Amino acid sequence: MAEQRVKVGNSDLEVFPLVLGGNTFGWTSDEATSRKVLDEYVEAGGNFIDTADVYSAWAPGNAGGESEIILGRWLAVRGNRDKVVIATKVSEHPQYKGLSHDNVIAAADESLLRLGIDTIDLYYAHFDDKGTPLEETAAAFDELVKAGKIRAIGLSNYTADRIEEWFRIAREHGYALPVALEPHYNLMTRGNYERTLAPVAARENLAVFPYFSLAAGFLTGKYRSAADAEGKARQGMVVDYLNADGFAVIDALDAVAKAHGVAIATVALAWLRHRPQVAGPIASARTPEQLPALLASVDLNLTADEIAALDKASEPFAK
Repeated sequence: MAEQRVKVGNSDLEVFPLVLGGNTFGWTSDEATSRKVLDEYVEAGGNFIDTADVYSAWAPGNAGGESEIILGRWLAVRGNRDKVVIATKVSEHPQYKGLSHDNVIAAADESLLRLGIDTIDLYYAHFDDKGTPLEETAAAFDELVKAGKIRAIGLSNYTADRIEEWFRIAREHGYALPVALEPHYNLMTRGNYERTLAPVAARENLAVFPYFSLAAGFLTGKYRSAADAEGKARQGMVVDYLNADGFAVIDALDAVAKAHGVAIATVALAWLRHRPQVAGPIASARTPEQLPALLASVDLNLTADEIAALDKASEPFAK
């Protein structure tokens, strides 16, 4: 595995073009398994881990912050803080909802404590908070940059209009500008990103790190019929794909995967890596066994014909 690096927008951060998602840590992956996944990702050349303060408050018995705690303990045990780039997010933790000035500052301090670090490399506004003026939120993030608590700013789940407004406010006040965007984007969810977000990302040189890169597991090819999803935990998340259009995308991925001798998931991630402004897709591995197919996407270069075939097959999802 080549130790490749891409620049994160106009920042000084340089990251591996496959981001390891931390949403499984403390949820579907226990601490020991999470550490194995982290170890193997780093051993393969990876250096960029994406988490959030809310992960995984939705799981029974969890309060939020479990992923950050596991990641922080791993960093302490491995002593490798200077070798990894850490991204986390604010606005959804049950105790730190929204993006008011005081909440952003307090939530960042809590994340730093859980992670056991002095500086968050990339700090995302997780979901837009329409109840708080953007001026207030942008000022809080700038304050964190100036205090050395975060190195760079990212936006996730923002509309193009709100991203443009953030940039306008930041320029007006001389605040630090966002450098990254984390949108919902994959072969099964194309329209919003390609039509509205990609042009803004290009204009502002935002590095794009798509989440749900494998469409809740659909793009691994494990669902070949509606029956395959019956009773599964993610049935509700993939139900819109369990039709002729969805299975046509899997068939197209299958053809490319067979030509290269790789897994379907590898091709789906490689397709994302070839998209404009995408610096690297985010993918989670519940177990170390799931990692190789994800990592292989970094070295898979698709031909123009292969990209065109995948684009065509997924056209119904580009609307």
